[in-house]
Amino acid sequence: MLLNVLFWNLQEMMSKEMVKINPDMLMLSDDQTPKIGASLSQSKRRKISIVGIKPNIPDLNVKPCYDSDEEEKGEITKTFQNLAGLKSHDGCYVHHKLLYELEVEIFARLPCFEYWKLQFLNKKFLQLLKSGEIFRVRQEKGLVKPYVILHSGADSNWEMFDKDFKNFQKLPKVPSSDYCFFHSDKETISVGTQLIVIGREIEGIVVFRYELENHKWFKGPSMITPRVMYGSASHGKTAFFAGGIQKDDNENPIVVRTVEKYNADTKSWTMINGMHKARKFSSGCFLRGKFYVLGGRDENDKHLTCGESYDETTNSWELIPDMLKDMTFIIPSQSPPLIAVVDDNLYMLETSLNELRVYDINTNIWKKLGVVPVSANTTFGWGTAFKSMGDRLLVVGTYHSWHRKAIVYSCRPSPDVEEQHWEELKYWCTGAELPPFIHNCCVMFA
Repeated sequence: MLLNVLFWNLQEMMSKEMVKINPDMLMLSDDQTPKIGASLSQSKRRKISIVGIKPNIPDLNVKPCYDSDEEEKGEITKTFQNLAGLKSHDGCYVHHKLLYELEVEIFARLPCFEYWKLQFLNKKFLQLLKSGEIFRVRQEKGLVKPYVILHSGADSNWEMFDKDFKNFQKLPKVPSSDYCFFHSDKETISVGTQLIVIGREIEGIVVFRYELENHKWFKGPSMITPRVMYGSASHGKTAFFAGGIQKDDNENPIVVRTVEKYNADTKSWTMINGMHKARKFSSGCFLRGKFYVLGGRDENDKHLTCGESYDETTNSWELIPDMLKDMTFIIPSQSPPLIAVVDDNLYMLETSLNELRVYDINTNIWKKLGVVPVSANTTFGWGTAFKSMGDRLLVVGTYHSWHRKAIVYSCRPSPDVEEQHWEELKYWCTGAELPPFIHNCCVMFA
């Protein structure tokens, strides 16, 4: 099935002239280009174009994949020749580099849900997937799409959905045998094509990462100063983790202002300058090129209304007083601020009133944009997912506390409209049903 999809993509690309083939590669031999009134020996070679030729797609499920590289290359060449309308003795004109580029172009157009299957085709495709070239081309060609990753708690698997929630895939189970890890709080963030999960095991704080290219979990690398309850955000292949709670030398929990940066390419952590304020239970985002940290609670468990912004070019922090001065704090154990950025605008779900608000960066004021169709106030913000999906906002929650499953809404927000138009995503994929309380949620762009 996957192979048929691949070569259907090839047919579509060729018909749309998406694949540009060097004409010098495809030449007719002397005996194939007769002219009227001329002998075959006098005929010259002529160039042909494969654009516009309707290819005959073979059923690739009839024969198994080959393990031998030579047999594999020969089969791929034969298939390409059939698609291009070439004879077998014209195969020498098909350049191997062209075949490689075609493979990458085809795979880049497949949904990310299909990539894990490539490892079962042959070693060549597996290496192609692991190289990251497919994701580089997706980025280059503007084929990147948002994928929502949710976790329902306990020992359940993380699940990855497309933006319309019509397709989903269960990720492999995290390779931890520690009961504490599965039944304690975890924090999740997407960095490039990696999913970072930080939680607790009996021995201490642990980091697991899922790599989309390998469809596999790996342990580590550990943070330099392991902590939980931090504020975090990612941008491309880097992520920042600010503040939180860590253990001192006597194993006592302390609130910190230290900040670490994770690089997905090098799979490494580095320390950067600390914030002005120590804070826990804060939220982070990237806004207009800077990393922002909002709210949270200090070492005395007092709610902070200030925010901070970090400029990576100067490696410095700017304190923003009264950034959350108009927010209502119901109880001390209220969730961190639910924030998301769309089109360089910062939005917040004000959980006490279930209102959507947008931040004016110039006046330091939040504008009201109407009611959000979930009841985040019943659980003080916990268990409700509020994220950015490219040019849309996503919210996953319940109408009321007694509902037994979550409801998914999205909207394309506008800071100039007082009431936003929320659309319920009703077309759930078969086999997926979200519980009313969402433990973890993040959006991967791949």
